[in-house]
Amino acid sequence: MPPAVVQQIIQGIPPSLQWPVKTCIYTTATCYVLSVVTGNVSQVDRIWTFMPTLYTAYFALLPLWPRESPMPLWPFTPQDVNSSIATQWNPRALLMFGLQFLWMCRLSYNTWRRGLFNLHDEDYRWAILRRKVPVWFFHVVNFTFIAIIQNIILFLLAVPTYIAVFEEPTSLGTSDYILGTLALVDLVLEFVADNQQYSFQTYKHTGIIETNEWPGANIQWTPADAKRGFVTRGLWAWSRHPNFLCEQSFWILMTLFPLLAPESPVFEHHVGAPWSSLLPLTPALVLCTLFFSSTIFTESISLSKYPKAYAAYQQRVAMFVPFLTPFWGLLLQLQGKKAEVDALLFGHDVKLVEEKTKAD
Repeated sequence: MPPAVVQQIIQGIPPSLQWPVKTCIYTTATCYVLSVVTGNVSQVDRIWTFMPTLYTAYFALLPLWPRESPMPLWPFTPQDVNSSIATQWNPRALLMFGLQFLWMCRLSYNTWRRGLFNLHDEDYRWAILRRKVPVWFFHVVNFTFIAIIQNIILFLLAVPTYIAVFEEPTSLGTSDYILGTLALVDLVLEFVADNQQYSFQTYKHTGIIETNEWPGANIQWTPADAKRGFVTRGLWAWSRHPNFLCEQSFWILMTLFPLLAPESPVFEHHVGAPWSSLLPLTPALVLCTLFFSSTIFTESISLSKYPKAYAAYQQRVAMFVPFLTPFWGLLLQLQGKKAEVDALLFGHDVKLVEEKTKAD
């Protein structure tokens, strides 16, 4: 995209947002062009692991950047930015950046070991969608949603850090320590969920239970698990998508950092405040909407592959929130179906699984 066009687009945008918005525009254009040239629309998937952290790094490290950009797309702190923000480190923003750096490391590692950084690999869901819709419609989806909307979401995930920077805290508060601890616990649980899924898929495709597993994934898989076709043990016995639950929870926590801070305008003169005070919730709400929609599509694929078993899994285990799983179990108990469903989903009798899923 010509620089003059980009410059016109960012006219009127606050100076402190111009560099990340410009980066988002160029990244979007690059992803779309590469998707068209290669025929592979997973270009955004490959940058998803680090782009939110890159945007957050820009805001958290404002005192590090020069006041003028020495070259195109080089990060800089505009002259219009308040000198206290441009020269003093923001403890809350640095904490959020540190947590997101850990998030980036976890996701990048999981993406790497699954082979998704391979330039020839494409998310299996796009291939299925491509077969289900007309060619012209898929091109529209690629341009509008895959390239543009997803890149905008990656930028929005850094907005809470931007807000935190301009609150100008002098020290961390109680809410920062609580949210930071919750975020670390969340990352650990998500890493465990990733490991359990990876361990299961390895066993399913090779029949080998790997040794020296990461903590939380040392599960003795059985032929019944492989025959069932999808993971139902460990964290996956409590949530059908514990990794998605943790991912959404992490960004909700990031959104809450500036909202729950003592300096937050939400707590100042906002009795009967306008709804605009809730706009900082937008990044988390947008991401949760994306994950919910994506999960519906993903589950439709799983249901088509394992109609009986996955339908039973949907009845027995909550989509996201694990606290609902005992409630679903109680409902099945009252219907007299719980023992049969549990045997199908969690049992180790491969003959029983074959019998119950023979139509799958």
